[in-house]
Amino acid sequence: MNTLRDVKIGSSAKVVKLHGEGAVKRRIMDMGITKGTEVTVRKVAPLGDPIEITVRGYELSIRKADADTIEVE
Repeated sequence: MNTLRDVKIGSSAKVVKLHGEGAVKRRIMDMGITKGTEVTVRKVAPLGDPIEITVRGYELSIRKADADTIEVE
């Protein structure tokens, strides 16, 4: 299983499934990360957390823990 955390800087991936439960999953979906959405990893902070991605035309920073719950292909 590949997660968003595994995607290299400058690469794109398609969201396959969101893992997680309750409020965490709802918050990720509210940010526009849903099944079938194309995301591009733009930057990673020097210590690795957070990760900046482009999704649906805007930039978004998410934590590595949240990126681990997003399965991509």
